[in-house]
Amino acid sequence: MPVPAPVHERRQRIDRRRSEPHPITEDLVEALADDAISLMFQPQFVAGSNELAGAEALVRWVHPVHGPMAGDSLVAIAQSGGVSRRLSRHIARSALAEAVKWPNGLRLSLNVTAMDLFDRSFGEDLLAMVEESGFPPERLTLEITEQALVADLDRSAKALRELAKHGIQIALDDFGAGFCNFRYLKVLPLHALKLDRSMIEGIASDERDLAVLRGILAMARALGLKVIAEGIESADLRDIAAREGCHVWQGFLGGKPMKAARFAALMNDIRPG
Repeated sequence: MPVPAPVHERRQRIDRRRSEPHPITEDLVEALADDAISLMFQPQFVAGSNELAGAEALVRWVHPVHGPMAGDSLVAIAQSGGVSRRLSRHIARSALAEAVKWPNGLRLSLNVTAMDLFDRSFGEDLLAMVEESGFPPERLTLEITEQALVADLDRSAKALRELAKHGIQIALDDFGAGFCNFRYLKVLPLHALKLDRSMIEGIASDERDLAVLRGILAMARALGLKVIAEGIESADLRDIAAREGCHVWQGFLGGKPMKAARFAALMNDIRPG
């Protein structure tokens, strides 16, 4: 049986491995430099009229070896390589450059990560990019998940309040998927709740699920919050969400995430609400 290396030697090897850049991170840095990180846009619709309301920007990267990567995977790679800030700014700047071409009335939704909220310059940088792009801040929504808030809720709330002062709207994303700390509803400058798909998928067949939706909607009305229904994959779900009082819906029924050119074509077919 081989003799284990001394503890200090094992720690040195671990430290060396940690200091070595991850090959995928190096590829991500190159992709950012080459402008090879692309965006997709998933359309959002006005509940009831089904007119186009806007779109959520979603990041995509096709790695030459590992294939398509998106969302949480890309954020994790960027964080491990210390390029979270660079990726975040790239996404925001690229999305705003597309959205400024959209007709008046259409909204852009951007996802905000924990690293964004931890970055003291995030708000200032975002406002500068919005001003530079010419996109009206009142048509921009930032979607924040519970995971992005748990590190320092008070600090996050302060940063978001500053952005809200400039007309940017704040939506609590994936509502119902996590712990659902109701303190978020008291502390954050929220304008909307975006329901996780798990809050929607059973409302056409399960009275209990429908009752939960009605309870959330009643609370949202009392707080003056709009409600966005995510995961709409059938006409039944869409119609029930609209009937019960959701304001906006999003899901594969309306369209999967698509390239900017495809979304532009969709805009020509569906007038904004």
